Amino acid sequence: MPSATATILMVEDEEDVAFLLRFILERSGYRVEHAEDGKQALERIALGASSSQVPDLVLLDIMLPYHDGLEVLARLRAQPVWEDVPVLMLTAKAREADIVRALELGADDYVTKPFQPDELLARLRRFLRKR
Repeated sequence: MPSATATILMVEDEEDVAFLLRFILERSGYRVEHAEDGKQALERIALGASSSQVPDLVLLDIMLPYHDGLEVLARLRAQPVWEDVPVLMLTAKAREADIVRALELGADDYVTKPFQPDELLARLRRFLRKR
């Protein structure tokens, strides 16, 4: 079970997926922050850059309004305070080129939708143990 302070920033624009993820994560003891689009995610990254209030992990979709997840990932990795925060891509984009691009931009893992909740939680725990 994660510590009470483990916080996950979830960047997901699909309301039903966000609801399901929040349920799974909170039931597992995590605190969840939600950004509904790329613009909100970039605002949250900027907030963390100035205050050092960064989450323990980021769950990031690729197909987002305003700024896609790959742009968000690149901007996140450009901020020194965010460089060690694990980023797990959670997206419907399953092409090899998308996976390679995300990993090259600094994603730590890549899970395609639809996802298996227990597998997703196991992947999250793997990164949170290292922090």
